[in-house]
Amino acid sequence: MANTMMMMDGCEDSRGKRRRTNGAVALLLAVGMLLLGAPLANAQMDDIDRARRMHDRLAGVPPDATTLSDMATQIGLGRADLAAEIAMRNPNFYNVVLKNFITPWTNEAQTVFAPLNDYTATVIGMIRDDVPFNLILSEDIIYTGANGVVSPNFQQTSNAHYEALEDDGIDLSDPALLIRRTQSGLPGSQLSPSDAAGVLTTRAAAEAFFVDGTNRAMWRFTAINHLCRDMEELKDITRPGDRIRQDVNRSPGGDSQIYLNTCFGCHAGMDALAGAFAYFDWDEDQGRMVHTPGVVQDKYLQNGNVFPFGYITTDNSWINYWREGQNSTLGWRGPTDRGFGPKSLGAEVASTRAFSVCQVEKVFQQVCFRGPRDQADRDAIEAIADDFEANGTYRMKSVFAAVAEHCMND
Repeated sequence: MANTMMMMDGCEDSRGKRRRTNGAVALLLAVGMLLLGAPLANAQMDDIDRARRMHDRLAGVPPDATTLSDMATQIGLGRADLAAEIAMRNPNFYNVVLKNFITPWTNEAQTVFAPLNDYTATVIGMIRDDVPFNLILSEDIIYTGANGVVSPNFQQTSNAHYEALEDDGIDLSDPALLIRRTQSGLPGSQLSPSDAAGVLTTRAAAEAFFVDGTNRAMWRFTAINHLCRDMEELKDITRPGDRIRQDVNRSPGGDSQIYLNTCFGCHAGMDALAGAFAYFDWDEDQGRMVHTPGVVQDKYLQNGNVFPFGYITTDNSWINYWREGQNSTLGWRGPTDRGFGPKSLGAEVASTRAFSVCQVEKVFQQVCFRGPRDQADRDAIEAIADDFEANGTYRMKSVFAAVAEHCMND
């Protein structure tokens, strides 16, 4: 590239003779670089270019001529956010882009290559219908296909309904085809309205995070997906350890320092929170989530001989010890630091500042194809999170639109 620019401005050839490239050749070289994919400078990008790029990123497909013109007009009027809203009318935004955006939240491998499920469909429906996104972890809500749209209808023991929606190409952007329901009202549900907790109590989440183990995975992946933090970032050895269960070895490998300096920091906070899921399990034989109100699942009491003096779970209570210490910076704003069951815990998580910023950061990565790289990007993320929270709207389409506007010159 440097040599090309020298030729365009004037340089010496191999025989030492001065030569100058004329304007016509320079233009041909510039066009050639464009055809080869060399990026245009921002100053050369016009509103049509910005509109096309915005549509490609939001909808995943090129716009038709009318859409492109409408979007370019809005950008020219200084309303790039409205241009983004136009792009999001394309069904592909819901059926492909959002599906791929959300699917990694629903499995431990965090892979996009998984079929549509009730977790993913519910998030798609909430975004489509502008349901306040801070309800994602606490609302008695689920989205299914309308009765008769595909066969089979929703089942508690199978994901076949959602796979049929995907295999048959059902348009998830159509409110008549993908409809809002309550988890507690579905046939065969074991949940009451006070038990249902958004995506936390979907079948897909249960299969991924309640299976085997001790239900700590449900807390870990809630933090990863909705606070953008894994346990290594959250561990704090200054918190009380009175809720650490019996199954945690206090002297792994015969060295209590390992426990005090590593294990303790995660379990002190995590075990105190994961008690919210004490009545939940995944039944592999039935292929469904199991909820036993008032009865603690055996997995919470297993390996009690590892440290008999550890905490014994007796109910589904939880305490948030991370409201103090280093994790107070997450911006906890819920009404109380303790409660019972996943609904109140989900509300506690979704009320944090970290939850809001996390949603913007995930959209930023999705739409801009990169993370924040400078202070301007970080300031934009904070400002978009402010707007996300404003008046309790928590509207995710507005986040996509604002991020798309921020990156439209990239």
